[in-house]
Amino acid sequence: MAVPKRKTSKSRRDKRRTHYKAEMPAIAKCSTCGEPVKPHNICAKCGHYNGKQVIDIKE
Repeated sequence: MAVPKRKTSKSRRDKRRTHYKAEMPAIAKCSTCGEPVKPHNICAKCGHYNGKQVIDIKE
């Protein structure tokens, strides 16, 4: 009968049992300048959100 030589640690056991997989972050395109942005966030380059100027960006 096969017997394990060492005890499997809790972390090793749990790493094997997990179904977590890293996913690519969602990226949208700014409707004004075309810069890639996170969805539902103000564009850091032009300051637009949903087609409207929200913040003033100084260059």
